Amino acid sequence: MREIVASLDEIQKVAEYLCDRLPADTILFLRGDVAAGKTTLTQAIAKAKGVTNAVTSPTFSLQHCYGETLFHYDLYRLEDEVFMQMGLYEEFERSGWHIVEWGSDRLKRFLESVGYNVTLVLISPYKDGRKYTIEDTDADT
Repeated sequence: MREIVASLDEIQKVAEYLCDRLPADTILFLRGDVAAGKTTLTQAIAKAKGVTNAVTSPTFSLQHCYGETLFHYDLYRLEDEVFMQMGLYEEFERSGWHIVEWGSDRLKRFLESVGYNVTLVLISPYKDGRKYTIEDTDADT
């Protein structure tokens, strides 16, 4: 586990840390309260990966694709069964980074059990910024 404290102006260092340590094919679960900064971190990751398009929350569309290797999901209030029935699970077969906001523990455990590399980032308020708790043993190396 790794904790990084960063202000909004320093969020790029969190994105770069993740990009430097996580494999090319990974699923990144982002958790935090409403307005914690999940989409803001996704924007920073996209920038670190060279995405120049606007990055917005896929709240109503459920998924946004940025190029061929960056995928962003918002599962707020979406049951795991509905996610599976909609065929979104198959999207994880695509090579690249899959950033999931509001993914459940059950979905995370399932994805890990079938062999996906899943990393969890917990985002919480901390003084004048945010604390990013990165829970993944591979990210510590």
